[in-house]
This record gives sequence, structure tokens and C-alpha cells, in this order.
Amino acid sequence: MKSTGIVRKVDELGRVVIPIELRRTLDIEEKDALEIYVDGEHIVLKKYAPACIFCDDARDVIQYKGKNICKNCLNDMGNKQF
Repeated sequence: MKSTGIVRKVDELGRVVIPIELRRTLDIEEKDALEIYVDGEHIVLKKYAPACIFCDDARDVIQYKGKNICKNCLNDMGNKQF
């Protein structure tokens, strides 16, 4: 993990502001959904991406090794000869 040197306090409602420079760097826009993970004592925020990483289809998406893949692309990969 890389430190940004940015420190923010949690407000009375439990909110933390993500600085605009960081949001621009990570392509996080207003109203974007973020997934929250816990890794030991660390809180990890990740931009939510429910669509297939190959074809960008959001139907019939499953997670495989932490990545979203639609059933069509998964079937296509199973039928390929490498």
C-alpha cells in the first residue's frame, strides 16, 4: 500500500472526505458507488464496477477471482484453445 500523506478526520456522522486530487487520479465522480472491504485492520475503498471486465455487459455477471465476468465471456474463455 502506498501512503498519500493525506489525513482526514471522521465527522459526527461517520463521513470522511476524499480529496478531489485523489478522486481525479482514481476517476471517482460524484454519485459513483464505492465498495468497502476490510483487510485485517485496514479499510479499503474500491470503485464499484458491476459490469463484465471484458465486454462491459452488466447481465449475468459473476465474480471470478475478484473480477466481474459475464457468463458469455466465461463460456467463450472455456471454448478457446490456447
